[in-house]
Amino acid sequence: MFASVVVNLLALPPLLLLGVGLISSRWANRSVETMQQIAQLLAGFLFLTALAGIGLLATSGPVDHLFGGPFRLYYDSLSAVVLLLIAFVGLIIVRYSTRYLDGEASQGRFFQWLLFTLGAVSTLVLSGNLIMFTLAWMLTSLGLHQLLTHYSERPWAVWAARKKFLISRLGDLFLLAALGLAWQTFGTLDFSGIFAQCELFRENPSSQPASIGLMAALFVLGAMTKSAQFPFHSWLPDTMETPTPVSALMHAGIINAGGFLVIRLSPLMTLSPAAMACLAAIGGFTALFAGVIMLTQATVKRALAYSTIAQMGFMMLQCGLGAFSLALLHLTAHSLYKAYAFLNSGNGVQAAAALRGPTAGMHFPGNWALALLPAGALSAGCLLVSFQSAGIDLEHKPGGLVLGLIMWSALTTLLWPALRLAHREVTARAIVAAIGVSASYVCGFLLFDAVLANSVSYQLLHQHSFIIAMIATCCLGFITLLFLQFIVATHTRNRYLARLYVHAANGFYVDIPARALTAQVWGERSATP
Repeated sequence: MFASVVVNLLALPPLLLLGVGLISSRWANRSVETMQQIAQLLAGFLFLTALAGIGLLATSGPVDHLFGGPFRLYYDSLSAVVLLLIAFVGLIIVRYSTRYLDGEASQGRFFQWLLFTLGAVSTLVLSGNLIMFTLAWMLTSLGLHQLLTHYSERPWAVWAARKKFLISRLGDLFLLAALGLAWQTFGTLDFSGIFAQCELFRENPSSQPASIGLMAALFVLGAMTKSAQFPFHSWLPDTMETPTPVSALMHAGIINAGGFLVIRLSPLMTLSPAAMACLAAIGGFTALFAGVIMLTQATVKRALAYSTIAQMGFMMLQCGLGAFSLALLHLTAHSLYKAYAFLNSGNGVQAAAALRGPTAGMHFPGNWALALLPAGALSAGCLLVSFQSAGIDLEHKPGGLVLGLIMWSALTTLLWPALRLAHREVTARAIVAAIGVSASYVCGFLLFDAVLANSVSYQLLHQHSFIIAMIATCCLGFITLLFLQFIVATHTRNRYLARLYVHAANGFYVDIPARALTAQVWGERSATP
């Protein structure tokens, strides 16, 4: 009885949120207070049902429930984590928006489409088959497009939304093509049926159809468009004229849909080593590419946008290496951080302006090379102690050595400035912080690894020469980025760095084809930000 009630409650909030999209925009704008109350009530209801769903999962286990027709609910530990994350972030954004948009004439319409988009994302997470998933995927793009054009009088906002619209339609085509192949291959579009057949293919590889590889590749391409991966990334930094709550929702929730798709379909993805290797290669390149551009951006929101692209690239790298638990941990932590970063971006700008005067022209003392060696050694020590204390063998974890190396470079970046200052108190705090970060990372991995034990498929990549070369290139790229950060910090007047800075600040001009296509389709010249 309890399970049946909770299952129906889980399905109710997304339906109510989607139903808000049927409200007249004129009525919504005339009834702002009512829309605010509806928004807070439904966002709170979604959060409470997400909490109740965790109770259902703990007592009754995963749920695969058919409501009728193509509407099927598939609720497991992966759905529970992501739904709770979306509900929590959505509730905060709704409450923030009531103050942020106070006094605007179209505030009611904004809440209408904000709730609709929340409902679409929630439906996507709870989908039990590919039809419902793809429909929710498209509805998410529809709701986001309405939010991106909230300030329709701003030419650049409209232009960026149109570019996003075209890239999203390309992603829809990838998903629809994969959906057709899935029906032809499996004879069903239900996740439970697909996963059961994938397990049979894994046990008997000779029976695996040739279409599996193409299907996995199409799903990877669809995920790349939604999660702003190279070369489909340029829409994200261009959509910064949207209201800040929309940026927070987009970067903390909607952009995770690509990663969620890959993790959800991990039993299928791991059947295609080529698709997994391409996912890792593209994700790693995107992380490095966007990380360099992020360092050159002059505005807070564009820097945060490229930071999101880089973080999503790292998450795709983790998925490509088979580390799905770490990918979900990264997705969750990044969403919480990025929602806070966007909603607090105004205070960040004020703080930076206050610090710019007293610290302008200040340089760190000491030799950077001598500080780098102990920083690297301390980082390695923190990680080794944390992994050994938790009993984690990196050699037998999917992508363990690669991800361990990347974590080492991150901790080295954290420790190096403090050691270069040669100040005891600062150095001690940095070391404590590094120990805390490495311990938290390991504990988070163990927690998510246990939570996702029955929801994803784990498989080490086959040791093909191409995959080994790809992993080695990825490691070299992250080490190069680490040294590039040190060189930039210590050789600020280098002419070659100045040239690189100009090109990076312009995104290395790779968005020109997307802009040209947008202009051709919409029949107008590009706006300027």
